[in-house]
Amino acid sequence: MSNKNSEKILVAGGAGYIGSHMLRVLLEAGLSPVVIDNLSTGYRDFVPKEVPFYKADLRDPGAFFELFKDHRISAVMYFASHIEVGESVVDPLKYYDNNLVSCINLIKVMKEHCVDSIVFSSTAAVYGNPEHVPVSENSPLIPNNPYGYSKLMMERMLSDAGAAYGLKYVFLRYFNVAGALPGAGIGEKHVPETHLIPNVLRSIKDDTFEFRIFGDDYSTFDGTCIRDYVHVVDLCEAHLKSLRYLKENNRGIFNLGSGKGFSVREVLEAVEKVTGRKIMSKVLPRREGDPEKLVAFIEKAQNILNWNPKYTLEDMIRTAWEWEKGSSRNI
Repeated sequence: MSNKNSEKILVAGGAGYIGSHMLRVLLEAGLSPVVIDNLSTGYRDFVPKEVPFYKADLRDPGAFFELFKDHRISAVMYFASHIEVGESVVDPLKYYDNNLVSCINLIKVMKEHCVDSIVFSSTAAVYGNPEHVPVSENSPLIPNNPYGYSKLMMERMLSDAGAAYGLKYVFLRYFNVAGALPGAGIGEKHVPETHLIPNVLRSIKDDTFEFRIFGDDYSTFDGTCIRDYVHVVDLCEAHLKSLRYLKENNRGIFNLGSGKGFSVREVLEAVEKVTGRKIMSKVLPRREGDPEKLVAFIEKAQNILNWNPKYTLEDMIRTAWEWEKGSSRNI
């Protein structure tokens, strides 16, 4: 657990799904997280009582004043972004305003307080609709939605700050994150929920909800989209290893996935196996911009960070299902 002399890590967006899991991993590693979050999509009760919490909006230049007065921060983990692809298409300015302005303010305050290391939560959306799968870190960066563009712009701002000010960074490009830490009382609680696994679980938790499959005419073995899933705890372990990596290195870019692809129908079958419930579903037309297949090439993270995902797809579903059954969220 943390102690007064342990390294203090600022976790921006630490009350959200991934950020709150990161807090537990940091505490277990003997580090001391400090959270800043405006609670627009996060939850105060996701933050352990012993973790210092500051409710503030990163777009406010004064948001960090009290935090940096109270704590000597050694590094930053950044999870504070809007992340919904569909919403970003409908309201792009919301994404550019929140994601880019927050990032600029954070870089400024890090520079002012001589904090030189950041682990940045990026996304596979920076690759857009890739021509070749699995997707490597050297694949073309051609986002096809404002969310992906905002993350790519944030990567560029951080890399430019590295060249100009000596900022050290790791960009972690997530594929599909799922699951929950057993017994922690935290999990996916997005409103609205747009991710596949929690939506499938919702469909069997609420008998009146019918799961929708968007397209069954893709050129895949069963006609449905294929995606790569990684457990949230495995993802957080990669962040911890990235933090250690920055002790000896200036920069790194890594894909985070399982390196395996599963179709929508395979996920449905796995959910039925884990839960023992039958899923009611209907097929709708494809959604515009949905890539046919997205699978990560993860050898770079395996070789350089010594990171290997441990959880299977069934593990992700089982832990997510335990959270769903025990949670009191409205769905």
